[in-house]
Order: sequence, then structure tokens, then C-alpha cells
Amino acid sequence: MYDTISMATDARGVAWLTLERAEKHNALDARMIAELTDAAGKLSADPAVRVVVLTGSGRSFCAGGDLGWMRAQMQAAVGERAAEARKLANMLGALNNMPKPLIGRVQGQAFGGGVGMASVCDVAVGVTGAKFGLTETRLGLIPATIGPYVLARLGEAMARRVFMSARIFEADEAVTLGLLARAVAPEALDAAVEAEVAPYLNAAPGAVAEAKKLTRRLGPRIDDAVIDETIAALVRCWEGPEAAEGISAFFERRKPGWADLG
Repeated sequence: MYDTISMATDARGVAWLTLERAEKHNALDARMIAELTDAAGKLSADPAVRVVVLTGSGRSFCAGGDLGWMRAQMQAAVGERAAEARKLANMLGALNNMPKPLIGRVQGQAFGGGVGMASVCDVAVGVTGAKFGLTETRLGLIPATIGPYVLARLGEAMARRVFMSARIFEADEAVTLGLLARAVAPEALDAAVEAEVAPYLNAAPGAVAEAKKLTRRLGPRIDDAVIDETIAALVRCWEGPEAAEGISAFFERRKPGWADLG
């Protein structure tokens, strides 16, 4: 059914949604974004699904934006850039608003959009040794489209520790920041995920859906106006000189002009 993801549901109603671009560190491209959006809709509408586990194949959970996709954005017109950003925003929104519990099984590193993917989970469990980072500012960009979800998860005070610096942090700090609920040894990950899944199988599905909807109504506002603001901010960065320099430097494997050359 899908090329970049897989989806399977067990007899209990636990659905596994797996990113399947291990050779690309599960980086997000246009096809994966579209397939995740479609899958979120199908899982939301399926009465047999009680809980969804989001994970990745291979060593990485999600390394952010695919390099080819990013290169295409460099060459795209303003309207095309905004349209692609909106598709990403819609995918994150579809996962965030899914009326089923969404458990993140973060089996490896998560950068940029991968941090956004972890942030839309109701709870995320990761492995010790995994690395995380909002690395967009290294490229002259900002974590705009994922921003509402990262801020909702971390809160402003915690987000300001890592949102602008592009600093890489490890799983124990991800727990402190609130991105992960727990960090466990790789061999303990599945048991930790199962511990998050099991309570929902004894809870009324309709009540769970209503409770999740209420948390979104009472939590930070993420509506069309907020999404529009993030897209506009991202497009402004794409149009500026820093993005051109940062992305060119990345593909040319050199430091950008503002980097410490020491």
C-alpha cells in the first residue's frame, strides 16, 4: 500500500506505524509526508484500532528533512515552498489530532522534523545513546513548521534551551526537557512501549478519544492562524541570504560564513 512507511494492526487493536526509509535514516520527503497523512486518516477512522505506535526502521527514528527534498526547496518558487511546508504541517496536525493514543517508540536519533514527530506523540519512549537536535539554524533556517508541536511538548522555558542553538543533546536530556517520557536500554525498549500501550486496552475507546480532544482544546493553541504564521516565517528564512549560504555550505561540505572556523 505504501512505499515509505508500513502499517500493521495486531489482534488487540495495537497498530504499528513504521517509517521505512532506513537507508535514508527515515528522513522526510514529499512521498513520506503524503503517506503519513493518509495513514493517520485511515488509523483515525478505523474502529478496530485502539492504540498507535509510531517508530522507525533501522538506526534512526527520523533524521529530519530529506536532502533531495531540501535541495528542491532551494530551487522552488515562494508559493511552492509554502505549499510543501503546509503539507508537512498538515501531516503533523493529522498525527497530533489523531483520536487514538499515539505512542512514540524512538529507537534511534531524531533531528529537526524527527523531533517534531516525537513531539506529536502523546508519549514517547527512547533509547539511551540516541541523539537529538533542532538543527535548522545551522542551515540558516528555523524549526518553524514543527515549532507549535515542539513548544506544546517542551513548554517555552525548556524549548529555549535547544530551539535556537542547533545543539545536539542526548536521551537523558531529552527526558529532562520533556521530549521523552523515559530513556531505556535498547533491549528494554519494547517492554517500555508495551507498558505505555497496555493501560489503553482497559480504557473505553470513546472516552479516550474525548479525553485526548479535551487536552488539545485546553492546551496550547495550534490552529490555522498559528500554522499560517509558521509557514510565513519559514518562507521568509528560505528567501533570505542565510538559508542560501547555509544550505549551499551543507551540500558543498564546508562551513558557512558565520560558523566558527577555528
